[in-house]
Amino acid sequence: MPSAATGRSRPTKHLFVTGGVASSLGKGLTASSLGRLLTLRGLRVTMQKLDPYLNVDPGTMNPFQHGEVFVTDDGAETDLDIGHYERFLDTELHGSANVTTGQVYSSVIARERRGEYLGDTVQVIPHITNEIKDRIRAMAVARGAGGPSGRSGTADDAQVDVVITEVGGTVGDIESLPFLESVRQIRHEIGRENCFFLHVSLLPYIGPSGELKTKPTQHSVAALRSIGIQPDAIVCRSDRPITDGLKHKISLMCDVDREAVVSAVDAASIYDIPKVLHSEGLDAYVVRRLDLPFRDVDWGAWDELLRRVHKPAREVTIALVGKYIDLPDAYLSVTEALRHGGFGNDAKVRIRWVKSDDCETPEGAKRELDGVDGVLIPGGFGVRGIEGKIGAVRHSRENRLPLLGICLGLQCMVIEAARTLGGLADAGSAEFDATTADPVVATMAEQVDVVAGERDMGGTMRLGLYPAELADGSVVRELYGEAKVSERHRHRYEVNNAYRDRLEKAGLRFSGLSPDGRLVEYAELPREQHPFFVGTQAHPEFRSRPTRPHPLFTGLVSAALDYAEARSGGHGAAGRVTAP
Repeated sequence: MPSAATGRSRPTKHLFVTGGVASSLGKGLTASSLGRLLTLRGLRVTMQKLDPYLNVDPGTMNPFQHGEVFVTDDGAETDLDIGHYERFLDTELHGSANVTTGQVYSSVIARERRGEYLGDTVQVIPHITNEIKDRIRAMAVARGAGGPSGRSGTADDAQVDVVITEVGGTVGDIESLPFLESVRQIRHEIGRENCFFLHVSLLPYIGPSGELKTKPTQHSVAALRSIGIQPDAIVCRSDRPITDGLKHKISLMCDVDREAVVSAVDAASIYDIPKVLHSEGLDAYVVRRLDLPFRDVDWGAWDELLRRVHKPAREVTIALVGKYIDLPDAYLSVTEALRHGGFGNDAKVRIRWVKSDDCETPEGAKRELDGVDGVLIPGGFGVRGIEGKIGAVRHSRENRLPLLGICLGLQCMVIEAARTLGGLADAGSAEFDATTADPVVATMAEQVDVVAGERDMGGTMRLGLYPAELADGSVVRELYGEAKVSERHRHRYEVNNAYRDRLEKAGLRFSGLSPDGRLVEYAELPREQHPFFVGTQAHPEFRSRPTRPHPLFTGLVSAALDYAEARSGGHGAAGRVTAP
């Protein structure tokens, strides 16, 4: 395949990331950061996550168990690590970037039922492992490869130099064994010179003895070696620096080169991790070991990003009013997009986590939102916390506090406007009360059978990238700077068209519609009524990038900066700053 750096033809290399000792070590961030480094060296990179759970996708999982569900352009509901991959590579990945045990077994069983195995006894080896290998190797020509500029290529130039595949779970888990066996076989089939195993492990610190311990990592590597995988490099996660003596010990006991033992100390920001890995020489070791063409890392845009991360000119506080705030990963893309909006305004965004139930009364909303400069109401499902979100909308509207509503957030804005501006005191959503007198938010026509239980729940929402046309003179048209935009969606309910005219007469403007005019995509109040009162049915957070902040989030942060300056007695609007 042609290399992005040289144009010469060479085989695609595969780099596999495994984890040991404990979960939540940051395998996804490590893999994403290494992917970013390789793209900065001029290589074309794509990424994939193998998840060992039996769910076909995380779409029906409780956010408290899994964190957020990340949606790709093609409508796949995927693991949140896919969001890390997209943000760090500045690309758009295909749904094939996330493979689950449920998908693999469903495909194999469906083939068996069709008779495609010609009477074979269907087994984990070779049938399940072959299915896994096919999905991994297909990524070599997958869409969404980050090129030399860090942006995704076209369908014609998307063949890649390196596929980075993260194996979910922890070495030693029963459920991940078929995936590990599959990647072992891939190394055998494509040759060791075309394959690299990176193991991310924990070095725990024992307080009473004052030591970082290597024994858990040694045992983790021994478990890998027992199934035929020898790591080529080890990333050692710890809360303090690792001495050269410890690196030498790990090198000796785990049989890896000394320069392949990498210290990854907890970083102040996730966007520091590429620099951490680079300073340890990991990217240089990978390209040498795989005999990849490369150039020196171009840090220009990333250095400016880090300057805005660590030395911003201003600061602003934005409340995130949600029902899953006990697990911040449930709103991972939202919080990252808020931070990106800060980067675009050269400002630090402090997030105040507000439990939606606490905003149900005017007094509660005033108490919880006191002192913030803006409010964001994210998506969600179910009736719990809804009246609190509506209370936060009311407080923001009445106090001219900048507000951005996302998906369910837009629906709460519509319900609040219907009740207080439109005179519909009993306005509600069919999702929460099927008998509500005024269902200003209703079930989408194509979702009625799903809600009635007549069709599968999983994978049947309005998912993926959909276009919208923005109204002239609207706030969203000004923010986007164009008349037609496309955003990712994940919902079953929509603004009820029967109430649109009445709501618009009450002052709410539906400023973005689907091309056929049937679906409300954006709602807002005019600037003369409110400085920033914007909602979208979409999930714009999924398309925000640290070096390309999404315009809705830069707009919210900019309005919050204006609000903060006015509140502190400053004169004039806070200046807009271009994105890094």
